[in-house]
Amino acid sequence: MFPNSPFIRRNGEVNAWDNADFKKAVQSSGKKQVILAGITTDVCTAFLALSLREAGYTVFANSDGSGTFNSRVALEANDRMRNAGVNVLSMFAIACELMRDWRNILGAKEMLPFFDKYLPEYGYLARAHDSAVTNGTQSGLVVPANEGA
Repeated sequence: MFPNSPFIRRNGEVNAWDNADFKKAVQSSGKKQVILAGITTDVCTAFLALSLREAGYTVFANSDGSGTFNSRVALEANDRMRNAGVNVLSMFAIACELMRDWRNILGAKEMLPFFDKYLPEYGYLARAHDSAVTNGTQSGLVVPANEGA
């Protein structure tokens, strides 16, 4: 989705924040919110997330965008990040939080191909709902008669 994004080569730093070029690129963006993932949750993701929080950034760590050696290590790393104020969310939750409304830009037009590729089950659901709204068989949220009364 962002073909002109720079590739920052690291020279061996375990924590990307310790790389001057990476740090400069993040700081010069002017953004105060960072979404990230890494190769490993407990090192690549956690170290950078903790450094960014310490530097005053709001951080969203993609919980299914990195892996590690076992579920215990992942849980401990996610707990460590949460305790430091990192928002640990799934790719789907991050995408929907950014989008907020299917009518926005980025909205359905931009996000459905992403969901089709990375979360096809949801892509199918969203396209079926859109089709139902378009053909008039679904007008929006349906609340059963016995609820909300």
